[in-house]
Amino acid sequence: MQLSGIHHLTAISGAIRDNYRFYTRTLGMRLVKRTVNQDDVSAYHLFYADAKGSPGTDLTFFGWRAPQERRGTRSIARTFLRVNGKQALEWWLNRFDEHRVRHGEICERDGRLTLMFEDPEGQRLALVDDDGQGDVPTVWDASPVPPECQIRGLGPIVMSIPTLSPTDLLLTRVFNMRQVRNWPNPDNPATQVHVFEMGAGGPHAELHVMVQPDLPVAQQGAGAVHHVAFRSRDSDYDQWADRLNQFNIPNSGKVDRFWFRSLYVREPNGVLFEIATDGPGFGIDEDVSRLGEELVLPPFLEPHRKQIVAGLERLD
Repeated sequence: MQLSGIHHLTAISGAIRDNYRFYTRTLGMRLVKRTVNQDDVSAYHLFYADAKGSPGTDLTFFGWRAPQERRGTRSIARTFLRVNGKQALEWWLNRFDEHRVRHGEICERDGRLTLMFEDPEGQRLALVDDDGQGDVPTVWDASPVPPECQIRGLGPIVMSIPTLSPTDLLLTRVFNMRQVRNWPNPDNPATQVHVFEMGAGGPHAELHVMVQPDLPVAQQGAGAVHHVAFRSRDSDYDQWADRLNQFNIPNSGKVDRFWFRSLYVREPNGVLFEIATDGPGFGIDEDVSRLGEELVLPPFLEPHRKQIVAGLERLD
């Protein structure tokens, strides 16, 4: 029983209308699900992905009017997004200049060409050349980004913790990940980034762990990551729930999110993990050609639609 890669990553936006414009118009991702946080229906939950919302391509946001995050350890520090080839990275470098996106230069990190950047709220992101690895995404024809340069999905997720050993035990003994290599932290060459791999491996199936005991503890807010989710086959979901209980790992129990099923675990250093199934997918309640155009709710929230809609600002 193996996790096959990153399923989605969920972050926090304090300016959800600006967020919507940046991720669809500047980054050219498709809004594939326009819904609300199922635990706080006053907040949007927006899912950006490839044309059909394939598992592993979803970058999602809760729309909370929160103060800016305080960066630090016990947090997810950077989200990598995959593109294919140096030419794609060079195209993005020019686009970031044109749209005044804060960015670095193309450089090599962990043996891969990378371009670091931030969204308008300081969400720490990076584009990485995946050399064509990972599931082939579905091109979005209406994207302002040409097909050969479109974001292909999520890449490595980088987290910061003060101590490695308890997190290592969870990742390797419970989640069946493999620690495959280390690479020097470019921000502090005296420390290492530890790479944990899932499934068949590759940039779409890696968690990079920085050990940074000298940093203050992060405080979540706008620009922060809320949690990262790992991919599970639908058929393995019940076994993962049983496995967490067999190891006496505190967890949420089974949670049905309608478009996928989830299990939540807060790892020993405090970062929130999720195991999420590939199915049933975003096409279960919308035609794929019209994904993200209207507010959709899971069935248990549908009776409250009028009250929920009244509390939301317009995106368009």
